Amino acid sequence: MEQSTTLIAAFLGLLEGLTEFIPVSSTGHLLLAGHFLGFESAGRTFEVVIQLGAVLAILTVYSARLWAVFSAAPHDPQARRFIWSVLLAFLPAVVIGVLAHDFIKTVLFETPLLIAVMLVLGGVVLLVVDRIAPAPSHSDATRFPLSMAFKIGVIQCLAMVPGTSRSGATIVGALLLGASKRAAAEFSFFLSMPTMAGAFAYDIYKNRDVLDASAMGEIAVGFAMAFISAVFVVRWVLDYISRYGYALFGWWRILVGGVVILALWAGF
Repeated sequence: MEQSTTLIAAFLGLLEGLTEFIPVSSTGHLLLAGHFLGFESAGRTFEVVIQLGAVLAILTVYSARLWAVFSAAPHDPQARRFIWSVLLAFLPAVVIGVLAHDFIKTVLFETPLLIAVMLVLGGVVLLVVDRIAPAPSHSDATRFPLSMAFKIGVIQCLAMVPGTSRSGATIVGALLLGASKRAAAEFSFFLSMPTMAGAFAYDIYKNRDVLDASAMGEIAVGFAMAFISAVFVVRWVLDYISRYGYALFGWWRILVGGVVILALWAGF
C-alpha cells in the first residue's frame, strides 16, 4: 500500500468516524472526498466496511447499557420491547437495501451532483424541523412505541440516497413523531448497530468476487481511524444536541453541498 493511499484511507476513516453519528451524511462526505481525492475502492466496499469501525465505537461506549438490556431481556418485558423496537425499525432497511443494492451502489454512489444536492436539501429540512418539531412526548429512546419505531425505520430508508444521511433521516423522523432531541439521536445510535452491520455483511457478500488482498490494508487503516474518531463524537454529541439542537449540522450540510456544487460546476 503506497504512502499516499495510506494517508487518504486514514483521512477517510477519520471523516467517517466524525460524521457517522451526526446528521450530515457520512457516506456523502466519504464519496465526495473520494471523488476529489481520486480515491476509488472496488465495489465501493471501503466506504461501507469502515463504517463497522463506527459501529464498534457505539458498542464500546454503550457496552454496559447494552449488556444490561440483553441480560434483563429474559425476565423484563420492557427490555424485550426495546429490542423488538430496534429490530422493527431495522426491517424496512433490510427489504429496500436488498432490492435496491445494485442500483444504489452503481448509480447513486457514482453521482456527486446528486449527493451535493441532497446535502443541501437535507440541511434545509434539518433547520426547519429543528424549529417546528412538535413538543416532545417521548424522552427515553428505549421506550418508543413499536409503531413509532417502525415508522422511523421506514423514514431511515430515505438514506439509501447518499447525501441524505442515515442518522439525519432517523433523527428527523423521530423528532416529527414526538421524540426529544436527545432521544432522537440516541435511538439513531441504537438503530445504527444492526443497520450498519447488516449493510457491511451484505456488501461483503455482493462484492466477494472483486475484493483483493491489497484493499485490506486500506480498509484496516480506515477502520481504525473511524473507530477512534467515532468514540470521541459519540461521547460529545448527545450533550451538544441537548443544549443546542441540530442547527449547526444543517448549516454545515448546506455549506459543504454548496461548495461541492460550485466545484463540480467549475469542472473539478
